[in-house]
Amino acid sequence: MLLAHPVVLKNLIEQYETLRALHAEDGTEGARRRMEDVAYTLCVSTGTRDVDAALVAARHRLPGARTEDDSLLTT
Repeated sequence: MLLAHPVVLKNLIEQYETLRALHAEDGTEGARRRMEDVAYTLCVSTGTRDVDAALVAARHRLPGARTEDDSLLTT
C-alpha cells in the first residue's frame, strides 16, 4: 500500500479540522461539500473507511506521534 507523505497528511488534518469548525459555525453547503472531499481524501490516503479512523491513522503517521503512545503497553 502506498503511504501519503506526513506533510500531506498534516495538511489534510488541518483542512478537515478547519472545515469542520466552519461547517459547525456557518453550516454552509460549500463547507460541508469541501469537508466531505477532504474526509474522502483522508480515508483514501490512510486506507480507512471512515473519517474518524482516518484522522487517527493520519495522526499516527506524523513525526513524533508515537513518542508518548503507550496504548500497546500493559499495566
